[in-house]
Amino acid sequence: MCRMTDTQQRITHWIGGRPWTGTPERTGEVFDPATGAVTARVDLASADTVDEAVASARDAFTGWRRTSLSKRVTVLFEFRRLLAERAGEVAAAITAEHGKVLDDAAGEVQRGLEVVEFACGIPHLLKGGHTPGVSTGVDVHALRQPLGVTAVISPFNFPAMVPLWFVPVAIACGNSVILKPSEKDPSASLLLARLWSEAGLPDGVFTVLHGDKTAVDGLLTHPDVAAVSFVGSTPVARYVYETASAHGKRVQALGGAKNHMVVLPDADLDLAADAAVNAGFGSAGERCMAISALVAVEPVGDALVAKIAERVAGLRVGDGRRGCDMGPLVTAAHRDRVAGYVDAGVAAGAELVADGRKHPVDGEAGGFWLGPTLFDRVTPDMSVYTDEIFGPVLSVLRAASFDEALDLVNASPYGNGTAIFTNDGGAARRFEEEVEAGMVGINVPIPVPVSSYSFGGWKDSLFGDTHAYGPDGVHFFTRTKAVTTRWPDPRDRGIDLGFPQNR
Repeated sequence: MCRMTDTQQRITHWIGGRPWTGTPERTGEVFDPATGAVTARVDLASADTVDEAVASARDAFTGWRRTSLSKRVTVLFEFRRLLAERAGEVAAAITAEHGKVLDDAAGEVQRGLEVVEFACGIPHLLKGGHTPGVSTGVDVHALRQPLGVTAVISPFNFPAMVPLWFVPVAIACGNSVILKPSEKDPSASLLLARLWSEAGLPDGVFTVLHGDKTAVDGLLTHPDVAAVSFVGSTPVARYVYETASAHGKRVQALGGAKNHMVVLPDADLDLAADAAVNAGFGSAGERCMAISALVAVEPVGDALVAKIAERVAGLRVGDGRRGCDMGPLVTAAHRDRVAGYVDAGVAAGAELVADGRKHPVDGEAGGFWLGPTLFDRVTPDMSVYTDEIFGPVLSVLRAASFDEALDLVNASPYGNGTAIFTNDGGAARRFEEEVEAGMVGINVPIPVPVSSYSFGGWKDSLFGDTHAYGPDGVHFFTRTKAVTTRWPDPRDRGIDLGFPQNR
């Protein structure tokens, strides 16, 4: 049961460079996951509010697209400075509403900051090509131009990092952006909005629109929204992609995952056990790049599971502001859903090595707690393996050979990220070449690419043609125009009705 507190506050939209002053038709509750208390109420946008936000962003785009690259970069550099200076404030807001521990929240902000730094290089990234003399007296050059009003729909698990994957690149390219953050942890988005404003970004170029399905559908179908970026579960990603595409929008929709970590017999088992715990239970498993399926290639299964179980037993679960290793889940409903998978795994016959339902907790009884859970001898037909649980549940499967392990990974409908732990360079190279996933780690359990590359998966983990940030991000938020120029010599006169030819 949640309980009300005297410290509740109103969280509202950011439209036209300032907090929204209208009266909401509906609101939602924002919780402190470590206590179960309702700490704020967030305004949920109506269709009229969506129209207001889009109109503001559309008007701002007209001036921003004509702003010189040097002035855009000045804003980006100042935003980067402010974000680095106030990273602790943003991290604290994330922990208070999401529940992840402070160190993890600070790391999230830092990874987002790296994309801001990438976007600061936009003058180089937007350089087009130029070819003189493609025909007699004819030159051709290419240029990239912004799309217009773009929408970013971000998930609850990374309330700062995921928006920072998209927003700085979109703004640097000359677009205006409407961010629809998760209504579960909305405060970080407003801190980012204030930093953009302080950095000198013109009013309306960055908008924060809080809401639920009404807001999402409004953005997906609005005629003045040119493009949509989304991160979330696969069913919703598919819906976003199909709906927005049907309404003529450019879409990149990053979906769910079931990330595998393969451990070969020659691997350093202590290193692998550390990595499995870090990648499986960091942020309470609420990461799209979390390792949720570990494939142990025999004969190392028993030894590896024992090492992981030893480490799991020593994890301190509790309030993320108390220096714990792992915090609560984001809501009571999500905690109950994940706990239901633990029940299902036991019922299906998986060996429950560590039961997160019984793990000691350093936190208030009302918090949304579920400790790290470890299953062994999981089979591919069990729901703890087939479904994206998005919680602190690690399933260990056994494989008799490298080939069997690779086939298991490739049979998954998801293709977000994967990892292999081995000291065999040949095996690592073969895995890199043959595994069907968009991001691969070799002795790296969470292979999130650095900002100069791009983030995204394969198969049911991505809908659309481009990945997030990096070069793909610049391509997504711009469209290419090829310009053919001819300045005729005054001596060249006359009529010629023939088809123009290259000469």
